[in-house]
Amino acid sequence: MNLAELFRHIRPFVHPYRWLVVIALILTFIGSLTAQINAWVLRYTVDKINVLVETGQGLREGLSVLTFVSILLISKEILNAFIQFGQKYFGEKLRIYISRDLAQTVIDRILAYKLAFFSSGGNRPGKLQTRIDRGIESLTRLIQNFFIDILPLFANSIVALFMMFNANFYVGLVGLCIIPIYFYVSRIQAKKLRGRRREIKELRENKSQGILGILKSITVIKSFIREDIEEEKQMYLQNSLTDTQMQTQKTSFIFDGLKSFIEQIGVVLIIILTVYFVLIGEMTIGAIMFHILLFNNVSAPIRQLHRIYDEMNDALIYSESFFEVLDADSEIEASGTYRSQKVEGYFRLQNVNFTYPDNDVRTLHHINMEIQPGKITALVGLSGAGKSTLINLLDKFYQPDCGEILLDGVSLEDYDTTYLRENIGLVLQKNHIFNGTIEENIRYGNPDATYEEVVEAAKKTFLHEQVMKMEEGYQTSALALSGGQQQKIAIARMFLKNPPIIFLDEPTASLDAISTEQIKNSIDAIKKDRTVVIISHSISQIIDSDQIYVMKGGQIIESGTHESLYRHASREPTKKYSMPWPAASTSTKYPVPSNKLPVPRAGGRATKFSYF
Repeated sequence: MNLAELFRHIRPFVHPYRWLVVIALILTFIGSLTAQINAWVLRYTVDKINVLVETGQGLREGLSVLTFVSILLISKEILNAFIQFGQKYFGEKLRIYISRDLAQTVIDRILAYKLAFFSSGGNRPGKLQTRIDRGIESLTRLIQNFFIDILPLFANSIVALFMMFNANFYVGLVGLCIIPIYFYVSRIQAKKLRGRRREIKELRENKSQGILGILKSITVIKSFIREDIEEEKQMYLQNSLTDTQMQTQKTSFIFDGLKSFIEQIGVVLIIILTVYFVLIGEMTIGAIMFHILLFNNVSAPIRQLHRIYDEMNDALIYSESFFEVLDADSEIEASGTYRSQKVEGYFRLQNVNFTYPDNDVRTLHHINMEIQPGKITALVGLSGAGKSTLINLLDKFYQPDCGEILLDGVSLEDYDTTYLRENIGLVLQKNHIFNGTIEENIRYGNPDATYEEVVEAAKKTFLHEQVMKMEEGYQTSALALSGGQQQKIAIARMFLKNPPIIFLDEPTASLDAISTEQIKNSIDAIKKDRTVVIISHSISQIIDSDQIYVMKGGQIIESGTHESLYRHASREPTKKYSMPWPAASTSTKYPVPSNKLPVPRAGGRATKFSYF
């Protein structure tokens, strides 16, 4: 991203506050004029005092000059104090407002993106957070410094250069010639540092992602005693970042010294030239100091060029990543417009294939299946068979590579996404609990629910009694609960939402035996007259299913009722099914553990089941 593109991207965020920009520009213009007063006053004072000394006059005659100069300088400083306050205040106000708008806009955009966006490598949580934080920080700092530092400095430089030319063309020409040389050196410096700054950005993103990974997996790290390995990984990243930063600073110091030398050459040339004009009688002695001070005003922004370039390059590098997130229009979640009077829940999948983003291996292969409305459909199979992926497609989290998914005879792509998900309840194996109270987390299922409805949902998941034993009751922080209790909150959300379609992905996997039985009873109650798709490795959860699909390697290898699959497995005891149906006890693939109790089959008979 170049500077023109940067300003084009940020212009919509600055435009609502253009009145702040106008005020800043007016203050900048006034400040650039007052900044030249010192040079005029010094020339006037030196020339007046020199005349007084040459004519033999003393302090009494010079007192009026000192009084005038003192009043003028003090008045100028008072005016400058107000001008600088205004520049800083309005510049900071502009920065805060734009920072707020940038942060809110990127949040709004992220919430609108499809899940595939977050699955790509560059958008992992740690990296994405760094891209957003550093992008907003660098952009707003550039805007603030532009109005507080950069704009006033360059305005002062232009006015001072005009005055130098007005006083003496040749002296002004010296000041003008130094600027492009200094600018050229600064540009080379920026070009050499650009690659390293990009490398620093990537290292910072990787470091943030690494730290986030440690925090998420700290239990696993400690259980395997792998602290030393994680420490070495972070040390490698930190050393790489440190080395790159040191190389960057080394290059900066070399160029800064060169630019300081160029500036001092300019001062020497100004002194020599002005002394020459004084000696030939074309200038007064005061003009020497006048031009030196003006040249200082010209070179002041030049001295800041390295800092300005640093900030601009940071803004260009980080804003590139930031606006990639902000402008990812192709990642906006697709939504149709269709809204039916009532969602029945009849799904039909026709030759569906699917591959996850950033993954070359296809996850689902030629899926053809039907999910009947008001019935219970179970998906079974080993881990990695594609069961959860199938639910992700039914919930429109992802789009299939090819094939079609129909709901009540209408393509899922044509459905209004918000309307679709209003009619679907989803309970995962591990659900997210937000930072808030138990009541707030349950109410997430229906923000308009009353307190009584929240309590009723908690009762259905057998959570109410446990909550009431807590000192703060429903105002207890949900993050302080156990994993099983948090899972009950997730299921309570679904009760509160009360949708016609329910997807259950191992809903009781993290619960103990008693809680599992309690939740099973609640789920059995809510299954009635709804379309239910359930994934479970527990035979008790799926034994009452109207249709069972057996999945393996992303394909459906068998389907039928529990009874039909049981009879089929009994006739072919050595066939390798990824399902909890009985096989002969002599099977070496799925031996029946001797400590497993018989589980009742539909119809009341007891049998032994092999496990997933």
